Amino acid sequence: MDFIVSLFTGTGMGSILVYLCITAFAGVALGKVGFKGLKLGIAGVLFVGLLLGHLKGAEMPLDRTVLKFVQEFGLILFVYCIGIEVGPRFFSAFKNEGVKMNLMACSVVVMGLVIAFVIKFFAGDAISSSQITGLMCGAVTNTPSLGAAQAALGDVANSVTDPQMQQALRDSVADSANAYAVAYPFGVIGLISAILLVRFLFKINIQQETEDYAKEMEGDANKLESVQITVTNQNLFGSKISFVKKFIDSELAISRIFRNNTFFVPNDDDEIMDGDVIYGVSSSEHIETLQAQIGKVEIGEKRSVDGDLAMIDVLVTNRKIAGKTIKQVGIYRRYEAQVTRIFHDGRELLPKLTSTFELGDTVRIVGKKALLPDVQKEIGNSVRELSRPNAIPIFLGIFLGVLLGSIPIALPGLPVPAKLGLAGGPLIVAIILGYKGRIGKVDFYMTSGANFILREVGIILFFACVGLSAGAGFVRAVSEGGYLWLLYGAAITFIPTMLVAVTARLMKMNYLKISGMLAGSMTDPSVLDYANSLAPVQAQSTSYATVYPLTMFLRILVAQILVLATL
Repeated sequence: MDFIVSLFTGTGMGSILVYLCITAFAGVALGKVGFKGLKLGIAGVLFVGLLLGHLKGAEMPLDRTVLKFVQEFGLILFVYCIGIEVGPRFFSAFKNEGVKMNLMACSVVVMGLVIAFVIKFFAGDAISSSQITGLMCGAVTNTPSLGAAQAALGDVANSVTDPQMQQALRDSVADSANAYAVAYPFGVIGLISAILLVRFLFKINIQQETEDYAKEMEGDANKLESVQITVTNQNLFGSKISFVKKFIDSELAISRIFRNNTFFVPNDDDEIMDGDVIYGVSSSEHIETLQAQIGKVEIGEKRSVDGDLAMIDVLVTNRKIAGKTIKQVGIYRRYEAQVTRIFHDGRELLPKLTSTFELGDTVRIVGKKALLPDVQKEIGNSVRELSRPNAIPIFLGIFLGVLLGSIPIALPGLPVPAKLGLAGGPLIVAIILGYKGRIGKVDFYMTSGANFILREVGIILFFACVGLSAGAGFVRAVSEGGYLWLLYGAAITFIPTMLVAVTARLMKMNYLKISGMLAGSMTDPSVLDYANSLAPVQAQSTSYATVYPLTMFLRILVAQILVLATL
């Protein structure tokens, strides 16, 4: 039995693995325990890590070098997967109401930073730079920002020559983790309290907000509609379909034509005739254009495709066509079939000749029943093929992210240059790669399942290492100033979110959108779960996703600014 005791009392690799595994499974289990709808979520790993680190004691700590490596690698995996996931919709988030939402979310970040500076100014030496930074990161429940701040402290420690100062800076890393753990619970509770208080102050009716959102979505000019167009423009009679496609390619995806009581899928050489009715897909904003160029347009409900025609949704899994345009692949030229819709990253897109097939997309095809199996085979439709791991793009992206994160950024007033670090660098690169989808022949697609498991493993490893490293001094740190830390953290959480929420409501923003936007401003999925429970619509999740990427980047940056500016 001595070998088992040595695993728990030792400091080597075997002991580290044992503690990591216990912290992970016990922490995840703790995070699933709820109280009145509130859960710690993945942060349960941090609190179990603190407990085990405390029990392990400071006399025989686990190897900090190994823990540091695992912690940083876990953080990189987490932020990289987030970037790949949000990348496709990052730039579209700045359209329409997204600009207003992102400005509000940014104001939450900036106000939190200002409050932290004010607390540090008045508290003076009673609270250290690492502690106030940890409080801010915990109060906004943002883990990557904590990692970025700790990395910045490590860079400063490496730049000084005084051994005592160097050791003090390295010890302050644990202080930041302790402060983070103290502030984290109220970060969740305080944000939910702000959402509830706004509901009470403005006497909000959730049912009415839900109905208002539904009406807003119905009036979305970009929403795709099934249309039927009776050709009345005599100039088009005798024109080939290939000609018609060229000047309406951005407004209409032709599905089929009704002629002489029969539906058929046109090819490029077919000609438009008097009495033809074109069935296809368009959006409300293009209706007037189509009426002027073709004829009478009717927006109808999605109709079934029958007879010798059929409609299928096909998953793009053939890597040979990935990245190629609809025109290059030429399905419409070789088969009696047309691409009528593209489903990409949760969005429904109108296909154009220049639209590309990307791995993981789903395309809707209308065509002859007998030919659709061949079309299906060419596009792929193989979940097994898509699930095959493609590790090269992941490590290439991480490599590029580490390079970007290592570039020093000189900012006035800071003792050392700031860096995007191992959190910001991979995040920005992943967002760009996720948005582009591919560079040349290298595609950066990652299945949602693979993305989720890598992201979860990454954040679990990060939290476990942070907790195990800081646990030995947690009780001492809390006993010396824990109650004040709670108050400071509460101010950083509650004041900015409440001010922004009230302002947003006064600007007539939908309450469901406000709740999602506030959760996104804190990058807090547990609060998003609460917001989603308010009503069964997409308003909350869409608002969360709209502000999440920019907020994540800013939180990583301001954490470094705070810790370096207050040293």
